[in-house]
Amino acid sequence: MRIVITEFISLDGVVQAPGGPQEDTDGGFAHGGWSHPFFDPEVVGGAFDAALEQADALLYGRRTWQTMAAAWPERAGDPFADRINAIRKYVVTSTLRDEDLTWAHTTRIPGENAVTHLRKLRESEGGTLLVMGSPTLARTLLSEGLVDELRLIVSPVILGGGKSIFPDDGTKSTFELVSTTAGPAGAQVCVYATPQDQGESPAGVRGTVR
Repeated sequence: MRIVITEFISLDGVVQAPGGPQEDTDGGFAHGGWSHPFFDPEVVGGAFDAALEQADALLYGRRTWQTMAAAWPERAGDPFADRINAIRKYVVTSTLRDEDLTWAHTTRIPGENAVTHLRKLRESEGGTLLVMGSPTLARTLLSEGLVDELRLIVSPVILGGGKSIFPDDGTKSTFELVSTTAGPAGAQVCVYATPQDQGESPAGVRGTVR
């Protein structure tokens, strides 16, 4: 499987709590909901719709899974909600048990052996495994060299600190810019792929590389 990470991200690399004030206040983070002024339904919304449409399964960390599991099942009838509720899902967790996985089509990956399980999953047949949010998990995947593509929705804002998906272990990783598409509110949808994963840019996110 190809592992694809999609994130809202600030100019200074922060991905924490883009969706709302109470989404994640760890470390005293006070800027929750910072992505809203830069969202537009066509470019930014279209990038997320395309990513989900092309995914064969979703991969979450425990905290993000719990947030999503509390929000989406009750929104049946919306096309995005119906898709995310029906798709196969994996959650990396050391605390949740199988009986806690009330969101349909979810499989638990034990946190203590997560990297081994994720390597096996990536080596299996099955298309695209999409990570949305889950910064700790995303950072681990990048550190382990398990990411094939990054889709970053870059907002023109500096937040001055917060959670990042980028490892700080001194390891160098090279990605190539596949496309960038500008949204009318100032966001840029930037798609990066590892050199061995080059090919046709995913539908719905192709733009001009500038």
